[in-house]
Amino acid sequence: MINSEFCKMVNIKYPIIQGGMAWIADSSLAAAVSNAGGLGIITGNAPLDWVRAEIRKAKKLTNKPFGVNIMLLSETAEEVAKMACEEGVKVVTTGAGNPGKYINMWKEHDIKVMPVVASVALARRMERSGVDAVIAEGCESGGHIGELTTMALVPQVVDAVNIPVIAAGGIGDGRGAAAAFMLGASGVQLGTRFLVAKECTVSQNYKNRVLSAKDIDSQITGRPTGHPVRVLRNKLSRKFQLLEKNNAPLSEYERLGVGALSKAVRDGDVDNGSVMAGQIAGLVNKEQTASEIIEEIFSGVNQSLKRLENMI
Repeated sequence: MINSEFCKMVNIKYPIIQGGMAWIADSSLAAAVSNAGGLGIITGNAPLDWVRAEIRKAKKLTNKPFGVNIMLLSETAEEVAKMACEEGVKVVTTGAGNPGKYINMWKEHDIKVMPVVASVALARRMERSGVDAVIAEGCESGGHIGELTTMALVPQVVDAVNIPVIAAGGIGDGRGAAAAFMLGASGVQLGTRFLVAKECTVSQNYKNRVLSAKDIDSQITGRPTGHPVRVLRNKLSRKFQLLEKNNAPLSEYERLGVGALSKAVRDGDVDNGSVMAGQIAGLVNKEQTASEIIEEIFSGVNQSLKRLENMI
């Protein structure tokens, strides 16, 4: 077992976080991950009443810690930030911005704060703001991404800050997790692997598309908007490519993207919807329970470390 400062901080067995994927990370998945010894996360990028209801459902499904992810560009970010305090959430992860204006409020309610960062500069700024840990996410991840790879980003962030660093992006099995620990990470965050957890309520078509993905099926869309998104190739991603080729106005990207994730997640339209998944999708080839996924990953970590020991 990894002796992780992060596990002690949030009172979990395994140093693993389930990503707070929009439209996907609900109480079913979060509670299953937490019950399995990890840290489950509920997406906060949704209407306030829905998020509150999911938090309350999760409390009935698990007595273990779980968290909420808040996309700071979301229209409901401020409301969800306050509601997390009201509902006694233990951990908040954040993305797409600086959570500085909420940190004092969260600290007053004993909430651990862990923002996603894509650069050393942002990691340092977050540490000065008083966060408890940072999630260094490389561009291999699904959804909204930065520029640096996980392999390059994580060790630089580890060297730059004195708080725990969680590695994210391109991690899907024990080998990837072991590599992250060797880079200095105190834990790992996975999204794509948990897409095919049996407790994940995403449409079966979405799961099947991830399970059938090849190594070259990942694609980045929307670079001209300043908010690039990694998805699996389909009709929609080709339309985005065409917009880029034709130097289309930003309004066209927005029009094409509205409702696209929900279309894939809920309606199962994996041709015309946005199938967000990371580059690791090519390694994901079976549906398992969250518990089986976590146990397999950390069994793989132990095997990888033993293999390394035998090489020295």
